[in-house]
Amino acid sequence: MNTRQDSGSNRLDDAARAGWLYYVAGNTQDQIAATLGISRQTAQRLVSLAVSEGLIKVRVDHPIANCLDLAARLKSRFALDLVEVVPSDPNSSSTTIGIAEAAAAEIERRLRSPTPIVMGIGTGRTLKAAIEQLPPMECPQHKVVSLTGNISPDGSAAFYNVIFTMADRVKARSFPMPLPVIASSPQEREMLLAQPMIQPTLVLAAEADVTFIGIGDLGPKAPLYEDGFISESELKALQKAGGVAEIVGWVFDREGRMIDGITNDRVSSAALPSREKSLVIALAMGERKLPGIMAAVNRRLVNGLITDERTAAALLASI
Repeated sequence: MNTRQDSGSNRLDDAARAGWLYYVAGNTQDQIAATLGISRQTAQRLVSLAVSEGLIKVRVDHPIANCLDLAARLKSRFALDLVEVVPSDPNSSSTTIGIAEAAAAEIERRLRSPTPIVMGIGTGRTLKAAIEQLPPMECPQHKVVSLTGNISPDGSAAFYNVIFTMADRVKARSFPMPLPVIASSPQEREMLLAQPMIQPTLVLAAEADVTFIGIGDLGPKAPLYEDGFISESELKALQKAGGVAEIVGWVFDREGRMIDGITNDRVSSAALPSREKSLVIALAMGERKLPGIMAAVNRRLVNGLITDERTAAALLASI
């Protein structure tokens, strides 16, 4: 490629980045100028170029070279089957912006298929943000199954369980898990999972062709704790045992090994589908989630990842 072509490609990259910062991250042109180290006038021209070149639709549709490079390196290093890396907004501390939109696009692409599939769905803030991005669809040929219970400790519906929101959006057959996220005892868990109405859902979850899950950190503001599923003493016990993160309630350590006992023997979630026969995609970004993401990809708890470039670079740098 000659210098002129390189220059044109780089300018489109800059335009795509400026377009993403403006239309997805909600930055002003002054903020874009400061982030990219350019003048406000140049920022304005780049945003306009992103529109005129057709890069802007509902989301930026231009592959940014650095994101593609990071995705390829992550895919190779961790033997992942799917990786998507979205641009990072240096001025944002959000753990959903960008990856929620990318996840929504991937979910929509799968659901557009005329061939029937089983889609597994986890829970969490990122996944909820992604589902809210989906357009109304008619997908009667597909089945959507929840991997986790939808009942909070006080008996109310779990706020970040997204199976009902998704069913309403895409009009697919949905299979919830009408169970508490974490049972009161191991005996109650075994009794609940043995119920005839639950067994078909567990079987269906194991047969999922593609599954989308979030990764929750186990820090002071752990979602499991903040949402009332575990107590402060249980959180501290899990941390002391080496727990760094959880997927649909299952807590694991830095090596990706499940923590024995404590709350794991009371989790009512289905087991993660086979990563050898299907695709299990994690939606996660941010420093707090980094140990959990690293453990999940190293241990192959997941074989797909949608993240941002800052997190992707940190994962590669920690090798």
